[in-house]
Parts: sequence; structure tokens; C-alpha cells
Amino acid sequence: MTQPVRVFAQVFILWLAGLGAATQFAKIAVPFADVGLLYPDYTGSIGWLLSIISLIGAVLGAVSGAVTGRVGPVRLLVFGLVLGGAISVFQSTIPGFYAMLISRVLEGMSHLAIVVAAPTLIAQITQGKARNAAMVLWSSFFGVAFAMNAWIGLPFVDQFGLAAYFGLHGGLMLATAVLIVLARLQLDMHPPETVHWNLRYIAQVHLQTYRSAFVAAPALGWFFYTLTFVSLLAILPGQLPEATQASIAGLMPLAGIVLSWLVVPLLLNFVTSITVVNLGFGLAILTISALFLGAPLSVVCIALFAVLGLVQGGSFAAVPQLNATAEAQALSYGAMAQMGNGGNLLGTPLLLAILLRSDEAIMLAVVVCIYLMAIAIHVWFAKRRQ
Repeated sequence: MTQPVRVFAQVFILWLAGLGAATQFAKIAVPFADVGLLYPDYTGSIGWLLSIISLIGAVLGAVSGAVTGRVGPVRLLVFGLVLGGAISVFQSTIPGFYAMLISRVLEGMSHLAIVVAAPTLIAQITQGKARNAAMVLWSSFFGVAFAMNAWIGLPFVDQFGLAAYFGLHGGLMLATAVLIVLARLQLDMHPPETVHWNLRYIAQVHLQTYRSAFVAAPALGWFFYTLTFVSLLAILPGQLPEATQASIAGLMPLAGIVLSWLVVPLLLNFVTSITVVNLGFGLAILTISALFLGAPLSVVCIALFAVLGLVQGGSFAAVPQLNATAEAQALSYGAMAQMGNGGNLLGTPLLLAILLRSDEAIMLAVVVCIYLMAIAIHVWFAKRRQ
């Protein structure tokens, strides 16, 4: 096997690990109505089964980068896949509500390990244009997983039930762990000689991460992206005629994936990844503005998520572009995981509260302000890096 083919195969396997991590969200979100039927006595709390997986990442995301440097990304990735697979197999027994809830908290640890270790490995085994393309591919793992769970997972649930669905996910996670071992990925990192895992050390890791204009920049921009991505995906289709809601909801994330795959690698040949991110935020502002000028909401929904694909691809590509060492990249991906989970936790409650207390126009005006803040932070960090 030639070296380019070997690297491509390794990147593809790492991307499969990402699909497994994203399905940890999608397996609850996509068949959400079916999950609710499992626990009819807990209808008021069923949403926690989806959102609580973000808790570990929101609290410990930045520290996970330091853990990656300590134990190595390959071992951390295998651990995450095996833990996630075992938890999904346990969930296939359809335990009681609180046991399922606890399993989702632990699943957040698995998810965090995968989404920090896998991109760190991808960034280190690729170079140049191949790295740009690989990072854009990695950035699509969430959207692709949700689309596959909608197209393949829902018919599977209809035919075989949720227990088999969870069991299949667990089996695929364990199989991916075997593939990672067989791929013989190697990455030398240089952890500190001694680490005391106490509150002081955790505070130091956070200070080291967020004080750096190189390490923190992708993560802070990512926070504003995730603050609106899932929430708008949940809210905007509900403002459309019922006949078009499902089709538009399916096209919105796909538009972002397609534009990210096709355009971001090309743009990265001419401009920096942060420029691509700011271009995405700027075009998103213009797209929302078009709605106030009379553009159809259905068109705006698809166009908005298409241009946000620039933010998606550019943000992951920014980590290796701004940080040369594997240790710094792991810290940066850990921060992205922390900010992304924080954005997912806060975004939907925030925008829903605004929508319920005002109207759609005010909510979208707030989204514009969020994107303006993202651009401002990236401009400020760019000046600091100079």
C-alpha cells in the first residue's frame, strides 16, 4: 500500500469514528418521538436524554486536550470508541429512565475523547492541501451522521426497533475501535513529566488554552457557530408551511456539507482558514438580511446553512494552521469541544426564549449580533497574533 493510500485509509477510519461520535447525539435526536414512547412517565424530562451528553464536554472539554497529551490520542480514541460501544450495547437493553440518563452522562466522556483525539491525529498524519481536505472532511461528521441516521436509521428503527438500533450503533463503534488498532496509527507527543490532577492544574490548563490567541481562536468562533446551528435547525423549519418542513429541515445541513466540501479546500489555497470562517459569518449576516428584504424563508434557510458550511470547514482547518505541534492542536480541539458543547447546551433555550417573548425578526436580529461578535473576536485575535 502506497503512503498516500495508507494515509487516506487512516483518515477515512478516523472519520468513521467521528460518525460514531455524532450518532451518539443522532440516535436520540432523530428517532426522538420513539425514544419518548419508551418512557411515557417521564415526558417532561425526556429532553435531558438528548442534551445531557453535552455536560461532560462543556465542563471538561479544555482539560481533555491536556489528557490527550498525557495518554496519547490513539489510546484515548480507542478508549472512547470502546466505552461508547459498551454503553450503546447496554442501552440496547432499554434500562430504566434514570439508568439511561446516567449512561448518557458517561457517553459524553466517550464522545469527548473521540472528538478531541481523532482530529488531532488527522492533523498530524496529513500535510498541505491533503490536510485542508482532510479537516474539511472531518468537519462534516456531524451533519453526515444526522443525515445517515435520518435516511437509514429511521427505517431501521421502524423495522427492528430502538433496542436493535442502539445495539447496532454499539457494534459499529467497537468495530471501528478494531479498525483503529489495525491502522497502526502512531503519534509521538511530549507530555509533562509530572501532572497533579487537581483544581489548580485544571485552572492552569484553562488559562493556558484561552489566553493563547492561537489555541483559543478556533474554539471561541466555534462557540458562536454552535450557539445557533442546532437551535436554528430546530426552530426555523417550524416557521415554514407544514408540507415543506421535513424537506427543508433535511436540506439545511446537507447544504452546509456540500458547500464545505466543494468550496473550503479551494478557498484555503488562497486565504487563511480564519478568513474563510469570517467570510462564512459575513455571508450568513447578508443571508439573514435578505429575509428582511422579502426573500422567501425556505430559500433563506437553505442558503444560511450553506454559507455556515464555510464556518464549519474553516474552523477545523484553523487548528493545525494556527498550531504546529500535536500538543497545541490537542488543546485547541479540546477547547473546540468545550465551546461546542456549551453552545449546544445554551443555544436552543436562548433562541427559543427570545422567540417566545418577541417574534421571529427579533430572534434573527439576535443571531446577526451573535455572528458580528464572532467576527469581532476573530479580528481581535488576529491582531493579537500579529
